[in-house]
Amino acid sequence: MNEHADILLTHAHLFTMQGAGVGYIADGAAAVEGNRIVAVGSTADLTPRFQADETLDATGCAVLPGLIDAHMHTPWAIARGVAQDVAHWMQKALAPYSRHLTPEAALAGAKLNVIEALKAGTTTMVDYTQPVPGWAEFFVQTGVRGRLTPNINALPRGGMAGWKIGDLYPFDLDEGQRQINAAAAFARDWHGAADGRITVMLGPQAPDMLPKDQLLQVKRLADRDGLMIHMHVAQGDREINQMVKRFGQRTPAYLQELGYLDNQLLAVHLTEATDEEAALIAASGVGMALCSGSIGIIDGIVPPSHAFRQAGGMVALGSDQAAGNNCNNIFNEMKLTALFNKIKYRDPTVLPAWEALRMATVEGARAIGLGDEIGSLEAGKQADLIVVDLAAPNLSPVMAAPVRNIVPNLVYAASGHEVRDVMVAGRLVVRAGRVLTADEAAIQAEAQAQAGALARRVAADPVHREMALMGAMAAGQL
Repeated sequence: MNEHADILLTHAHLFTMQGAGVGYIADGAAAVEGNRIVAVGSTADLTPRFQADETLDATGCAVLPGLIDAHMHTPWAIARGVAQDVAHWMQKALAPYSRHLTPEAALAGAKLNVIEALKAGTTTMVDYTQPVPGWAEFFVQTGVRGRLTPNINALPRGGMAGWKIGDLYPFDLDEGQRQINAAAAFARDWHGAADGRITVMLGPQAPDMLPKDQLLQVKRLADRDGLMIHMHVAQGDREINQMVKRFGQRTPAYLQELGYLDNQLLAVHLTEATDEEAALIAASGVGMALCSGSIGIIDGIVPPSHAFRQAGGMVALGSDQAAGNNCNNIFNEMKLTALFNKIKYRDPTVLPAWEALRMATVEGARAIGLGDEIGSLEAGKQADLIVVDLAAPNLSPVMAAPVRNIVPNLVYAASGHEVRDVMVAGRLVVRAGRVLTADEAAIQAEAQAQAGALARRVAADPVHREMALMGAMAAGQL
């Protein structure tokens, strides 16, 4: 008697990510029942074993776990490309847009960003923002796996507008408490929604943006409710300057003193952490979210992810924000992560392609606390997977021996446009490159309209004249 499967994928170059490598199976197959994988193996073994409602032929394709974007700010797709190639990018490029960002513009950007990432093979999105109506609902609608993080800080409303670089931020304790309360309420409403596909993390924006008592309050809430904490850590010289002036310590020592360094924390960036500080954080069980493209563009720095991994830490890849990084694409992050680290250490053997792919899948899943559910193709795990067409000119020819070239080409040559099909929790949400769960054209049209309105609001605000890129505009360089 054959076993039943809803979908049977056959004849794939299958990369399960099981074991210490990429878990390659030639002419591989995977059987899916409901939202889970029930078997992986060779096509010859699984075809006679399963009676499937649908067979998905993956001949000439790579099938691998869905990619994980461990740190996103999806609303900023609405201002893609306005905040790079400058110093003090947040204050001198992004802040004028931030002060004029409406909930409608934020939602339009978030929708565009989710569609962009999904079509490029990202199935799990760890999104960090101020919630707006419709944000979480769109993750449910599109069928992606969302690890949603409401932002928490104690900055006065208006953020950094009017703040002089180098001065201490003013804190608004009432605003900090309001955001803590709102995040706790959001978690009550959404953690575990959509049959567990939507989960919530708590997001203190950074250790320098909350007073000690409120940072500890967030930790207590996370402990009480079994939630992870998703926080920017040592994210730049601005933060370190604030920490030393306000608390007399650099960020890692401060967080260790507060009891924040444990496996409940996903630490983002670590831009200014030394190798020794990175090793300390990793040894504490903290996961790291590495945004190579964003930090390379806005800071010109290669964060200490290699030292973090050498100390046994789990590193996930993130795309950060499209205002400065310009895209939210984990294929891009895999390539840049590998290249930047080779250049930093002047060693071509550092961070090979297979390690970058593991960071985007199984290692990333562990870093964000979902290693038991996603990140590899194996029986019992959620059926999150992507089918990549290897017939694309930039990924061909395919060679299996004596050296298999598929993984290096996926990491160093793929753009994301080669993704053919995307499955999340056993449901096909992209087929033949087309999103099945949302109207792409309508989303792009709304984003264009909202971006135009946002640009007009910024242009009408005299503060825009102080933006760093206005000089480049005047010189005809943009």
